[in-house]
Amino acid sequence: MKKLILLLFTIPFLAIGQEKGISFEHNTTWAKVKAKAKAEKKHIFVDAFTTWCGPCKWMAANVFPQEHVGTFFNENFVNLKIQMDETAEDNADVKSWREEAKRFAKDYKIAAYPTFLIFDPNGELVHRIVGGGEADQFIALAKEGLDPNTQYETLVKKFNANPTDKAIARSTAKAAVKAYDRDLTAKAVESVINNSTADELLENETLKLVSQNIGKPGSKAFSTILAHKEKVDAKLGAGKTDELLSVSIINSEIAPVVMKSEEDILDQTVAEVSKKYPNVSLTNSIASFKPNFYARRKNWPAFRDAVQAFINIDPSKVNSSQLNSFAWAIFENCDDPSCVESALAWSKKSLESENNPALIDTYANLLHKVGKTKEAIEWQEKAIAMVDDASKAEYQETLEKMKKGEPTWVK
Repeated sequence: MKKLILLLFTIPFLAIGQEKGISFEHNTTWAKVKAKAKAEKKHIFVDAFTTWCGPCKWMAANVFPQEHVGTFFNENFVNLKIQMDETAEDNADVKSWREEAKRFAKDYKIAAYPTFLIFDPNGELVHRIVGGGEADQFIALAKEGLDPNTQYETLVKKFNANPTDKAIARSTAKAAVKAYDRDLTAKAVESVINNSTADELLENETLKLVSQNIGKPGSKAFSTILAHKEKVDAKLGAGKTDELLSVSIINSEIAPVVMKSEEDILDQTVAEVSKKYPNVSLTNSIASFKPNFYARRKNWPAFRDAVQAFINIDPSKVNSSQLNSFAWAIFENCDDPSCVESALAWSKKSLESENNPALIDTYANLLHKVGKTKEAIEWQEKAIAMVDDASKAEYQETLEKMKKGEPTWVK
């Protein structure tokens, strides 16, 4: 009986704890949600999530339960969660929303997760947020959905009604970037360009907008940056134009071709594409692309050569973290002695500018892999002395393997 009494007294307190965060509607329909929002004169907040989405889970576990988050959303919105994927574990409530979820995905063009939609009290979509954020940041983003001056869908309507208004186009472009709406971003940026003078295009705010949203080769932004190459470099720094344009070219015309080919046609493709853009240097961006390409192909000797070529362009611009990542990739995946020796040199170089236990651990592991185990043990002991308590056990396990002469890599 005492246990039962304790349980009865516990339940109310649990309920109070659960109500501190956002209160979401359950066992309802879209029609009922809209009716409630209209009656209470509140906007509607919809969390369109999937069960496999990491950021969705993070928001649900870390942001939505916070009391001040709940206070803001519960006062201003009728809140609803819609699961956009289907699983065998779905309960009856989730299953009842499956058709509605498909309609939401189609009608509201949901292409990334998490996507948060905000509707006005009449059930009309006025705003969208793509991706999560910390509590205060997320509240600020949601507030934009309550203000007609910052509501995404409202800005879209204003832009469509006034496509030549530069101020509206600029605001729309910025909002479209946040909403991951690439088509609208391109249209709005093009409008800004078309309605700006040559001098206005080089103003800091406009140049930043255009240069950060170049899109594909042939776009208005791409052509504009190329046409003003010298002036853009003067504003943003030498070589910046080549960097911006070459990334666009690689992403659109090189990467899609070489990634799907079973053969290594990278150099051939680069040579062919380069002819189309004689005024754009692809050299630095291709050098940066190649290590990633060969890592995906698991061609580690080619990866080693690509990394070394990338470093050789300007060693001062390759930071210790990059060197460590390159070295660790070789350590984990390649037993070729020449590859491991190169990785050891990169790792040693990383220690010149940063005394970090993670970098030291990489160096120690590589020393062990090339057979310099006595030296490796000394370096691993240095790493253990510096590392935080939470990681000591892992570092110590590596040290013990070294002392036993066992490999610290997967064979």
